[in-house]
Amino acid sequence: MEILASHGFILLALACAFGLFMAWGIGANDVANAMGTSVGSRALTLKQAILVAAIFEFAGAYLAGGEVTSTIRKGIIDPAVLTDSPELLVFGMLSALLAAATWLLIASMRGWPVSTTHSIVGAIVGFAAVGISVEAVAWGKVGTIAASWVVSPLLAGSMSFALFISVKNLILDHENTFERARQYVPMYMWMVGFMISMVTLLKGLKHIGIDFDLGMGSKFTNAMVVSAAVGLLVAFIGSILLRRIKVDGDINSGENVEKVFGILMIFTACGMAFAHGSNDVANAVGPLAAVVSTVQSGGVIGAKSAMPWWVLGIGAAGIVVGLATYGWRVIQTIGRKITELTPSRGFAAELAAASTVVLASATGLPISTTHTLVGAVLGVGLARGVEALHLPTVGAIITSWVVTLPAGAGLAVIFFYILSGIFG
Repeated sequence: MEILASHGFILLALACAFGLFMAWGIGANDVANAMGTSVGSRALTLKQAILVAAIFEFAGAYLAGGEVTSTIRKGIIDPAVLTDSPELLVFGMLSALLAAATWLLIASMRGWPVSTTHSIVGAIVGFAAVGISVEAVAWGKVGTIAASWVVSPLLAGSMSFALFISVKNLILDHENTFERARQYVPMYMWMVGFMISMVTLLKGLKHIGIDFDLGMGSKFTNAMVVSAAVGLLVAFIGSILLRRIKVDGDINSGENVEKVFGILMIFTACGMAFAHGSNDVANAVGPLAAVVSTVQSGGVIGAKSAMPWWVLGIGAAGIVVGLATYGWRVIQTIGRKITELTPSRGFAAELAAASTVVLASATGLPISTTHTLVGAVLGVGLARGVEALHLPTVGAIITSWVVTLPAGAGLAVIFFYILSGIFG
């Protein structure tokens, strides 16, 4: 308690700095989930992607990033264990933020798309196991998160494979491809609007207390009704844009057909950026909110803590700056180094990733958006055969996934002892 009273301002300043650093890491690494396929398929240029992501990631993070967030991320630690030593929670969350952000910096410099969720989870496990006790960690929860390494890429990869095969059968394998594209793409646009709306309603707007209760049973049912209407609106707007496409040369050329899917990719990019911002900003602001709440209350640890507006602002700003300054490396890996993407392939990957997030929301399965999107891109590549994949890149990505949890844990232990030595 005395430590928090005498060093409260410094600890808060460090929390803000480390939280901003973590948010920067999310922008530099994780935003490729939303933008990598759009840039890789050349539906958007890198500058356009940064602009779209800056607007929609910020909107998602700030508007739907969380009015109330769990103090201890993902239920990995029991808050009751720290009641008599709140300074350990503060040191631990500071070390977790710094450790996860440092690992994200290293991964981003290498162009590795890693999970920010697993980075922060690994960091919290590390400080909790060493700084408190091994028994303080809910190892069952950690095991469930580790299992998602396999589940989410497989699910998203299977969906993207099926989606791209449907595009081939309905549109690409016919002579009148352009006309069939204009006929069937609104159906896919409806699916995009439906799924992105579901992601937002189930994982986003719940944080700011907006609840679409139409009196139709469960929240999931209500979300489906609203999302079906949103899908129709998206399909209607998309149909208008499709009529304005300028055709060059042979109307059924691959270039003209991909223009149709290019318009579709703009919708998926905006929606995924909003959903990603609303979901993943918690990895930066969750631990930050825990420190702010504990220090400002004089050491009282609650299971929940109110989310100050300026904390969300720090997270949102950091995400945008991270994307603009360093995001291009991971965007290149996702969009161009795993397999060659076109707008039709990129659309299949992005819609599959969004669908997987929706299913995970409905079932409570903890997943990584990074693993989900990489799995979806792999699925699209496999639809054209294993030779369409760049296997050395795939190997490097999977290795970085395996290293993420222990790397976060190891760095957190080091930073925890440094902070404890300085302030304790």
